Amino acid sequence: MSDSTSNRRDFLTGRSALTQVEAAGNRLAEELVQRPVPSRGPTMMLRTTAMACDFDVIVNPDGPGSQLEAASDALDLVHVLEQQLSIYREDSELSCLNRNAFPNPTTVEPELFDLLERARLLSAQTGGAFDPAAGALVKLWSNCRKKDRIPLQSEIDEVLAAGGVARVAFDYSKRQIAFERAGIEFNLGAIGKGYAVDKAGEYLLNKGVSNWLIHGGRSSILAHGVHSRCEGWPVGLRNPLLPDKPFATLMLCDEALATSGTAVQWFRHGGRRYGHILDPRTGWPVESLLSVSVIARDSATADALSTAFFVLGVEKSLAYCDNLSDSVGAIFFPIPKQGQMLQPVLHNVAAEKWFPA
Repeated sequence: MSDSTSNRRDFLTGRSALTQVEAAGNRLAEELVQRPVPSRGPTMMLRTTAMACDFDVIVNPDGPGSQLEAASDALDLVHVLEQQLSIYREDSELSCLNRNAFPNPTTVEPELFDLLERARLLSAQTGGAFDPAAGALVKLWSNCRKKDRIPLQSEIDEVLAAGGVARVAFDYSKRQIAFERAGIEFNLGAIGKGYAVDKAGEYLLNKGVSNWLIHGGRSSILAHGVHSRCEGWPVGLRNPLLPDKPFATLMLCDEALATSGTAVQWFRHGGRRYGHILDPRTGWPVESLLSVSVIARDSATADALSTAFFVLGVEKSLAYCDNLSDSVGAIFFPIPKQGQMLQPVLHNVAAEKWFPA
């Protein structure tokens, strides 16, 4: 094989990008090891529970007098969105869509239609590593876990043959959605929290509140403006092997951070560990990484890409990033080999925003 052919194949598979990112990461670590870690100053926080997790709105104490009322209303909006997006409520719009879109096209509320279209596009861009219509696959694994077993390959094959957003028809003029066959189900678990965070943030901005941080379940975060004497909002990134310990602090300003990993949600069967993140292309759980964090302009995109990158792995994710028109940052935590230390792979993370613990 010629050197030019080898280099070209390295680029196409992401190996070239991975080598460059690892080298840059080593230089970055050497430059930043002595920098002090920024700390958070006084804040005010409002909290609600929705989508099976806590949603927090955090603001500076010296903000406008109306900010707490606006924060409360923003959290009320999260409950409205849960009622629309939840597959665990039979009367939600998404549940109704799952029941009715086969065999008849179903008209969808405009903003929900736009969200599903965004999810479809992200699925296509990531080669199906993220799939918003893999609900039947998620349900199969959930039901099997309750019965203390794992699915048979034949069961997985049957679900994969029937599902997937590629089998969903979008009528943009009528804002209608139709399933090509029975058994297809939307499940927005990998993008819904981020979407709710974005909508809450949009509400705050419309009410004149410009400095805040919102998170859903601590895995979907959106920060706007500044906090205390910082040039943004300091956000802690946990060690995926020791979740109670910090690994680094990120400074976020007018951007989102989402993290996907299996440190918390997993189960063991037959002596083997199974995580909750499924590869919608194979139907099986993914265990190639400890965690992935994605920095993007909005929380919904960061949510979806963190899941997709966890499924794709480092090399293919970096190749995907090279083809993006928008800037996306990523922090990968590969599983360390025996005897080696935890070593993250950083892509497009600005040096001035990264503070190792």
